[in-house]
Amino acid sequence: MPPLESFRPEAGGVPTRETIPDRYKWDLSAICRDWDDWQQSLETLDAAIAAFPAYQGTLAEGAARLLEAYRAMDAMGALSYRVWYFASLHYDQDQRDNVVNARRQQVQILFARHAQASSWFSPELLAIPLATVRGWCDEHPDLAVYRFAIESLFHEQEHVLDAAGERLMSFAGRANSTPSDSYAALTTADMKYPTVTLSSGESVMLSYGQYRALLETNRVQADRATAYRAFHQAFADNQNTYAALYNGVLQRDWFHARARGYRSTLDAALHGNNIPPTVVENLIRETRAGVAPLQRYHRLRKRVLGVPAYHLYDTSVPLARHEAKYRYEDVGRLIVDAGAPLGIDYQAEVRRAFEGGWIDVFENVGKRTGAYSAPVYGAHPYMLLNYNETLDAVFTLAHEMGHSMHTLLSHQTQPFVYAGYTIFVAEVPSTLNEALFLDLMLERAETAAERAVLLQHAIDSIASTFYTQVMFADFELQAHRLVEQDQPVTADRLNALYAQLLRDYHGDVLDDEPLSAVTWARIPHFFNSPYYVYQYATCFASTARLMQGIRADDAATRRDAVNRYLGLLKAGGSDYPMTLLARAGVDLSQPDTVRAVAVELDVLVARLEQALEG
Repeated sequence: MPPLESFRPEAGGVPTRETIPDRYKWDLSAICRDWDDWQQSLETLDAAIAAFPAYQGTLAEGAARLLEAYRAMDAMGALSYRVWYFASLHYDQDQRDNVVNARRQQVQILFARHAQASSWFSPELLAIPLATVRGWCDEHPDLAVYRFAIESLFHEQEHVLDAAGERLMSFAGRANSTPSDSYAALTTADMKYPTVTLSSGESVMLSYGQYRALLETNRVQADRATAYRAFHQAFADNQNTYAALYNGVLQRDWFHARARGYRSTLDAALHGNNIPPTVVENLIRETRAGVAPLQRYHRLRKRVLGVPAYHLYDTSVPLARHEAKYRYEDVGRLIVDAGAPLGIDYQAEVRRAFEGGWIDVFENVGKRTGAYSAPVYGAHPYMLLNYNETLDAVFTLAHEMGHSMHTLLSHQTQPFVYAGYTIFVAEVPSTLNEALFLDLMLERAETAAERAVLLQHAIDSIASTFYTQVMFADFELQAHRLVEQDQPVTADRLNALYAQLLRDYHGDVLDDEPLSAVTWARIPHFFNSPYYVYQYATCFASTARLMQGIRADDAATRRDAVNRYLGLLKAGGSDYPMTLLARAGVDLSQPDTVRAVAVELDVLVARLEQALEG
């Protein structure tokens, strides 16, 4: 990888986008050349949507007609990626830009029309006997490509409404995103970041990136407490608004579940992927039963930090002193090296991601918070970061690169209809990429302090990717059940629920901090993608199983494990997720898969105790 120009944002400030060198910004021209090209694509998609209803009433004519309709949907879908992501990624560069936001909303409106124009398709196809459609697939190889898509549609048959019902449901499309869009506006576009003065006399504006960096690097508890309270006071001041928005999410989900005849919102969320609700219920039950190692770790933290009281703002600062800053350029090379167990072809694709304008690296004023990998079909994945040179930012980069390689291999291998993959599988490559990177970092660590920090990171990864996500899943399952049982949803109710969960998972090691009860309001997944977070935990357990093979001493075992894993990435959405994982060697129906995580955590905590004492 050639050397990159040097750039580091000034400490304590947030740069404007214009001051960041282009080398650290994504190049969106692979999606559309410019806004004129985008407008033409938008108009082409509009015309295709308008033309699609011509297929209505013709599917029963035979295989050729059904194939035409499927291919027309694929063409619209592929174009949808381009028009959506060109506008959406531009918007996320600066969410204050109302012109770009208007274009983004144009696409959302068009997508609602798309849903309306195609709402007849599933009911009409389902009116044809499945045996007939299977016969068409047997006789026509081109249609056979869509066999799994057809089979999975018939799997959902009992929850598909008639044409009139599906058309009515499609009208809800414009309103579905209102709670999450409102949440984004409240937490980003309209957020007034507080500025705090630290014990050193330094003033820091607490953007999301600066806040996280402070909690991860500042060793003065009073400073962490000041930042924590100032940052979350904005959420506390607006807690009734957040509760109203979240109630909108809960009511929306319950409406869709009841309208389609599901017993619960959980059933509705899992049925499409053929995942039994017991997978989530067992995950929560077994995790609750295995919280002792988590509590052991936090007691160790309290003892080593030497604090009289232990709070959530004490859970991120490293126990060992290793005040390294990780330059983006250096980390990029390490991530390429970490991919070595997966082969040189895999490494070459990772290198291309760093060199090809796929990544938007640094925080800038108005930029969306967090990180993600956008699966832009027909171009390549794009990664949004808010990189701040902390160890957490390093692993976030490795995480998002895992998503991007999953997208890339899936798009390269699968036809459009299966190019996307389910959320249930999505977090396996991201967490596995982190595991590979951790192995490399531990191997190359030069000091005991560095090894201790990395070992702590491995523990924190289990705490955050597994235990915290299960706690989040526990919260949203209980919150959804409130509306299913006709119970009121208020800020007080949600605060009480979240406070109890903090006690259930952390025991008495966490001391009381009133503002902690409202921290549910700062979890974007609750508002943007309900019933998502539990999959971080199931994917973490899956990763642990896959890594056993990839780390094996026997070369043949390693090759087999790598081939099965790469096969999982290349499979995209071509089968149900639990089936795909089973082919890769993972059985999530076994409680031992969940219990093994607690056993692993206990071993790691014991090793950290010894490292810190030694």
